[in-house]
Amino acid sequence: MPWKLLWKNLVGRPVRSALTVLSIAVALALLCILDATARGFTAAVDLAAQNRLVVMSQVSLFVDLPLSYEPKIAQVDGVQRVLKFQWFGGFYRDRSGFFAQFGIDADRFEAVYPELGMVDGAFADFARERGACVIGKGLAQQHGWKVGDTVPLISSVFPRGQSGVDPWTFTVRAIYEAKRKNFDEQTMFFHFDYLREALEQGAAQGPPGVGTYTVQLKDGARAEPVMAAIDALFEHGPQRVRTTTEAEFNRQFMSMMGNIPLLLRSIGGAVLFAIFFAVLNTMLMAGRERTRDLGIMKALGFGNGQLGLLLVAEALALVLCGSGLGALLALALGSVMAPFVSAFAPGFAVDAAVLGQGLGLTCVLGLVSGAAPALRAIRLVPVNALREDA
Repeated sequence: MPWKLLWKNLVGRPVRSALTVLSIAVALALLCILDATARGFTAAVDLAAQNRLVVMSQVSLFVDLPLSYEPKIAQVDGVQRVLKFQWFGGFYRDRSGFFAQFGIDADRFEAVYPELGMVDGAFADFARERGACVIGKGLAQQHGWKVGDTVPLISSVFPRGQSGVDPWTFTVRAIYEAKRKNFDEQTMFFHFDYLREALEQGAAQGPPGVGTYTVQLKDGARAEPVMAAIDALFEHGPQRVRTTTEAEFNRQFMSMMGNIPLLLRSIGGAVLFAIFFAVLNTMLMAGRERTRDLGIMKALGFGNGQLGLLLVAEALALVLCGSGLGALLALALGSVMAPFVSAFAPGFAVDAAVLGQGLGLTCVLGLVSGAAPALRAIRLVPVNALREDA
């Protein structure tokens, strides 16, 4: 194939080629961000632990369960541990400084969630101190917190003090990172007993009980009979419950926001069409402009395969240049967006899988968009080409 001619064709219309490359780059970056976000949403379901169940009120996730349920659930055959989970609903400084916080049982949390590894500080230090907390690595980076720092939070769910705006104070004793993408790094965990004692002493107001219980199964225990036994245990109240697998609970929680992954992938499909038509339009224009040149080349002995390959290669070269630039742009955007997007899409990451899929799709589209002008060049008759240009 005449490589010099390929290069001359690419730079022959520099403005058009540059605009095509830039449009592909922007489109690919958007496609990768959308795909990474969709994967982040589904990771909480796809990578959920098989040995964890979630017990919640049958009425609503926002209805708390009695604390007396915990020892009863723990006695169900097949249950290894029961862990309280209480949504706190606090914000840092102002309402724009919102992130997720949960009150948990410090003596069981590490065993129930082994996918969380401490990268700074020690979980044992957190467990010993009632007013301590564990925070995610992303949250620490976002706010510049480190072990030993004090984090003041004002909760709308559990207002503190007579005015209801006195801050709760937590001391960072450990920072975790998620070993799997089903867990985000933008969350704080603190002692549930710290919250419970404040409510019992009248230092704070708020609903009694606990939002959900996480149940860890014993090795070999099947989820279905355990779920049925827990539901039957509270069939007659005082608060009926619904027990689900962790994957199903995460799926239902995501569904409260609508089918966001489907929406994002639909937008991604539209972006792919935009890439296709951008390259196709460029190549069709290039093919028409080179009708005379192609006719002369055929008359000089260039074969149909060579001419067709030349146009396909030109389309692929445009796509590769744009895709490479788009991949770099996606990586840059991903690193900036990760602290914010991962708060609601824990598995968000512009990784090799996301980039590989995006690059592969755009290359396929480049080949397809180059096929139309290539087919025209193959069918071109030299005499007609010269006459058409006259």
